[in-house]
Amino acid sequence: MDYIPDYLAKAKKAVEQSHACLAQHIETVPVHEIFQGKTAWKGDVEVFTVTGNPKAKRAYAWGYSSELRPGKYEFIAVLEVPPVT
Repeated sequence: MDYIPDYLAKAKKAVEQSHACLAQHIETVPVHEIFQGKTAWKGDVEVFTVTGNPKAKRAYAWGYSSELRPGKYEFIAVLEVPPVT
């Protein structure tokens, strides 16, 4: 991953704003997703504990370079709610 200033702070903000909760970073986990024998996605996922959300105790976030907005970095934030583990 390229260096992104305040990457963890932006990932945390994505979790908190997307899911109306407070988040605390726990760890960074490398993920290598393979589909039909080929790499579908490879990168780091940030793991957070969350409080104030009735659905989950954990959330995950990762960033990617936006093709629609060149020079911008976007974040995805998901709760640990089945089937997400």
